[in-house]
Amino acid sequence: MNLAVDSPWSLAGLALALLPLVRQGMRLTPNAYLSMLPPDPVSTAVSVSLRLIAMAAIIGLVLGMAGLHRTEQSIERIGHGAHIVILLDRSNSMDDSFAGRAPNGTEESKSAAARRLLADFVAQRKTDLIGVAEYSTAPLFVIPLTENRHAVQAAIAATATPALAYTHVGKGLGMALSFFQNQPATGSRIVLLVSDGAAAIEPDSEQKLREWFKQQNVRLYWIFLRTANSPGIFEKPSDPRDDNAQAMPELYLHKFFSGLGNAYKAYEAESPNALKEAIDDISRLENLPLHYLERMPRQDLSDGCYLLSAVLIFILSAAKFCEVRDLS
Repeated sequence: MNLAVDSPWSLAGLALALLPLVRQGMRLTPNAYLSMLPPDPVSTAVSVSLRLIAMAAIIGLVLGMAGLHRTEQSIERIGHGAHIVILLDRSNSMDDSFAGRAPNGTEESKSAAARRLLADFVAQRKTDLIGVAEYSTAPLFVIPLTENRHAVQAAIAATATPALAYTHVGKGLGMALSFFQNQPATGSRIVLLVSDGAAAIEPDSEQKLREWFKQQNVRLYWIFLRTANSPGIFEKPSDPRDDNAQAMPELYLHKFFSGLGNAYKAYEAESPNALKEAIDDISRLENLPLHYLERMPRQDLSDGCYLLSAVLIFILSAAKFCEVRDLS
């Protein structure tokens, strides 16, 4: 039960629970010699019950004063889902619409569409552990892996902060992978990368990311929010001179991801509807059995102890009121 008290010294008062065994608490009335009368099991049962009720009332009061509570505990749950880290790109271009301009009253920015649809995605995933991170010039930790849906929704809403100029996807992926450290491998693990661009990753960082993806056994989904008339992640360069990571960073980042050795899938979304379809597809794919620990917060039991004692004291008071008085 994981029970504990705030004031252990108060438990010394439990010795008072023995008093009803010494004193009955009811008025004694002189009577004639009763040994000749047959046994009265009802009266015996009432007497014993009143003593036990008095003992329980004292115990309840003492436990209430001691601050009885159930400590925080973890309960193993079994559901369907995954450990998911949502990694959001927060570069300046994410605040533009899919048409590549500042949104007006009829358009939605890419970042706003991503927040709205990811919030719906989180609401549908009842048993996932979800964490949130974002990146631009540097990675930003938002919330660790948790089953608390309200906290995750608040974390996604908090990514509406002003964006920065650059995109450093390598550092962002490194932070996302760090979420899985010291986490039990009880289900599928995925990083959901949502970005509208890419940048070259240094060779040293590429090697580290390969090792981390393999060690953590993480699958990667990349939803590329493609701006109108911009190069896609599947396009081949028409000019051989442009076939390099500096000229086509999205294509080369896709090639790097494809060679990680882990499950990887990329999506191109050119509108909010396409983004929704990509998220829905990921939701269908990641629905495997999942074991996870749900944290149960501390539960105060002192109020229940006081309430129980009050009810028992009321019963004792009613019994006292009903006792026979000698009017002679």
